[in-house]
Amino acid sequence: MARILVVDDASFMRQMIREIVESEGHEVVGEASDGDEAIAEFRRLQPDIVTMDIVMPRLSGIDAVAQIRELDAGALVVMCSALGQDRLVEDALNAGARGFIVKPFKPEAVLETIASVLEKRE
Repeated sequence: MARILVVDDASFMRQMIREIVESEGHEVVGEASDGDEAIAEFRRLQPDIVTMDIVMPRLSGIDAVAQIRELDAGALVVMCSALGQDRLVEDALNAGARGFIVKPFKPEAVLETIASVLEKRE
């Protein structure tokens, strides 16, 4: 099972993702509430995969994924976006994200996306 870093500025969203991924046996090794924290926690924890909100204060998810990919070109980042953020999702994928999950979260979609991204790595 994967070691996951969950990044979202809303604590209830982090908790929701935590519950979904832990139900499948994954381990949430850390959380962050903005892009700057995400980069610091990525360096410290070296997770297998990161779930990253796109719109956050201080440093956006798009900028954070680009910086994480500079640190580790093989980093696996799945972006989380609200409906209607198609352009932002495209920007995130161009910055190096490997997949995306649409809010509001459907547990099966979250788990399928994570499994798919992890499978491509192996």
